[in-house]
Amino acid sequence: MNIPYTVEERPDSGLANGKLGIWLFLASEVMLFGALFSTYIILRTGAPEWPHGELNIWLGMINTFILIASSVTMVMAWAELKLHNWARHRLFLILTFVLAGVFLVNKYFEYSSHFAKGEGPWHSTFLAIYFTLTGLHGLHIVGGMVVMAYLLGPGAILFKRNPEQFVNRIEYTGLYWHFVDLVWIFLFPVLYLL
Repeated sequence: MNIPYTVEERPDSGLANGKLGIWLFLASEVMLFGALFSTYIILRTGAPEWPHGELNIWLGMINTFILIASSVTMVMAWAELKLHNWARHRLFLILTFVLAGVFLVNKYFEYSSHFAKGEGPWHSTFLAIYFTLTGLHGLHIVGGMVVMAYLLGPGAILFKRNPEQFVNRIEYTGLYWHFVDLVWIFLFPVLYLL
């Protein structure tokens, strides 16, 4: 069965096909990260003692602000597109992409610091789950950046052929991006502060 790509809302779901698809995908991602958070809670509550102060709180907090800012720029990219302001849309989408890159650079320095001290996932249960959760989150950041790069590059031609469909793709990319940011907003306090 082939489900056509439409920009109109379906009468049975009240959503366009693409939006329904992204919400179903995000539901599966919630289950994935939910399972990992549950594992963390079980491991932590079962541990006789839990390490504190092993992570750079300031770098984690800076990364939190970076991702919050990237959510704002993503919304602005979509809003400018809805206002038919192509140049400002591109500016905000590029800013979102750059902020995501800065997040990953900070994460690289944080990982490098741990590996330089011989602290990898094998070092402790805490670091194993830290690298698993933040590594998976980092892969989601990279995935979002790939989609943004496509929409900034070859995918941008769709705006000339079908602007409404392009606006929808930016909106769905934004939904994914907000999910990635929201995961970090849970990861930061759980791993860095508690």
